[in-house]
Formats: sequence, structure tokens, C-alpha cells
Amino acid sequence: MNIRLRIEKAEKNNLSQYAMLSQNSKGRKSFEEKCTMRTDFQRDRDRIIHSKSFRRLKHKTQVFIAPEGDHFRTRLTHTLEVAQIGRTLARALRLNEDLVEAISLGHDLGHTPFGHTGERVLNELHPRGFNHNEQSIRVVDFLERKDDKIGLNLTYEVREGIINHSGKKTSNTLEGQLVKYSDRIAYINHDIDDAIRAGVIKRESLPKNSVEILGKSHGERINTMILDIIKNSIEKDVIKMSDDVGEATNALRDYMFQNVYLNNNAKSEEYKAEYVIEQLYKYYFKNIDALPQEHLKIYKNIDCDIEDIICDYIAGTTDRYVVNLFNNIFLPKPWQKY
Repeated sequence: MNIRLRIEKAEKNNLSQYAMLSQNSKGRKSFEEKCTMRTDFQRDRDRIIHSKSFRRLKHKTQVFIAPEGDHFRTRLTHTLEVAQIGRTLARALRLNEDLVEAISLGHDLGHTPFGHTGERVLNELHPRGFNHNEQSIRVVDFLERKDDKIGLNLTYEVREGIINHSGKKTSNTLEGQLVKYSDRIAYINHDIDDAIRAGVIKRESLPKNSVEILGKSHGERINTMILDIIKNSIEKDVIKMSDDVGEATNALRDYMFQNVYLNNNAKSEEYKAEYVIEQLYKYYFKNIDALPQEHLKIYKNIDCDIEDIICDYIAGTTDRYVVNLFNNIFLPKPWQKY
């Protein structure tokens, strides 16, 4: 029995005319025989989940650097919330859930330690700049290794959705467009939740117009955003929000930038994180051979700029790992001979 063919047939019969069918994928960079159980997008999802880069997300900052509280989001829990929102939307709109899930789970694989702080520092240091969505593609195409194979060899549609999940460009698939909205819905709302828990903002300080339109609670706001997207996107060739809900959502996002993302209290440790990343980058630029041999062997017989090698390494570390790395390199060790 070929289960994959049965799933592909069900997709063709049940999904929207605007959905991306697994059988219509543009395929992979390197040819692979089809799986008899899973569609190509299901295989991509599984490869991402089993990757080292995915596991490291559990110790990477979402907003609050290296949070000690058990209930604060990390980059991993953010990713899971994006996937959950995305699948809810995809099912309602009769789009390809597996493609949405694969894009969602892979969209932040290239994120740096210390969240957007780390990304900003590497962007300033690297002559060509650094963006986490582009780094996510570099992770799945080149940096991830299994059984000596280079990259995860993901499908075109998953890779295209990952690189276009942020920035001004729009994905060619509705599934990719949907993930971009899911990402925004997730981070705005869970960052509000975390900021309230941290005492950085108060619930009653949220923009009144946004609260009136979207709802007072975390769940109400997410529900309103999801229902609005469904109402305005069902059986259409584009994913969108209504003007009212879109403006209310953007107002919340602007509020978060002013009061949380750029807040001096919330970001009081940020300058230290910037210093750690900057000093490590400069150290390895002068001492490239000090990088682990396991990392350096990735570039054997490959023409690669030193800046890329360093950024690949630093971006792949977690918050606590990069702090320990800094301590081991720059802080004196006690004399232990007795």
C-alpha cells in the first residue's frame, strides 16, 4: 500500500483550489526517491524537527534574555505557537497543513542567541549584513549535517516560505503567506503575555482601540485575528486581514516596540549581550583556528569568507553556551595547583 499516494489524492479532492498540493511541489535541489508513507512536505517537517538546530531553539531568547522563569517563551516555544496558529488557519482555509507546519517549524532555525539583539550585532559586523531568515535557509541548505550529507535538502516551497516569513517580500504560496501572519500573531500576543508577567507593562496600558477591536485577553485577541483572516481569505488567492483588525494589530505591535522591545528596563542587560557577541566575533576573526574543528571541517574544500564561518558558528549557539564561551576565552581561570 502506498500511503503517500492516498494522502496526495485526499489533498487533491479536499483542499482549496488555491492550496499548494504536495504532488505539485517543484521538488528538491538534489533528487530523492519519493517516500511510500509521507508526502514531501511531511518529510521536510520531520527533518526539521529531528535537526540539531531545532533542538537548540529551546535555549535561545525570544524577548527576555536567558529567562529563568519557567513560563517565559523561548525561541522554541514561539516556533511551536506559530505552527499551532498556522495549522488552525490552514485547516479552516483548506490549505496544506503539512506545508504550513514545515515552514513554521523551520522559520527561525537561523536565529541568533539573545534574539534580535544578536541578529542586529552580527548584521552590523558582517560586511554583507546578517538576517535570520536568510541564515535559516543557510542552516537547512548547508549547515545541518546527517550521515555526512550536506543540508536537509528541503523542497522549494518550504525553503521559499522560510526565507519570506519576514521582510517585505511575499511568499508565492498561500501557505507561506499564512505563516507570515501566524508569526506576527504569535509573537505580538505571547510577548504581551510575557511582558505583563515580567512587570514591564500592565494589561490596562495596552492601546484602548486595539483592545476594543481585538479583545481584552490573550485568547480573545488571537481568536479575533484568526477569525478575521479566515473571513477575509477563504477561497481567495491571497491571505489578508480586514483594515480594522490589521490596523489594531499594527498598533499593538507599535506599542510593543515602544514599551517592550526598545524599553530600557526590559532591555537592561542588552548592552552586555551586544558586547559578548561583538567580542567573540572579533576574537575569532583574529583567531579563526580557535573555532572547534568540528565546525571548521564543514568548510573543507569550500571557498567561504571568514565572516560567514564566524557568523555561522555564533548564530548557531544558544544563550547560555555563548556566555560560557565568552567566560572561557576572556575571563582568567583560577590557579589550581596545590
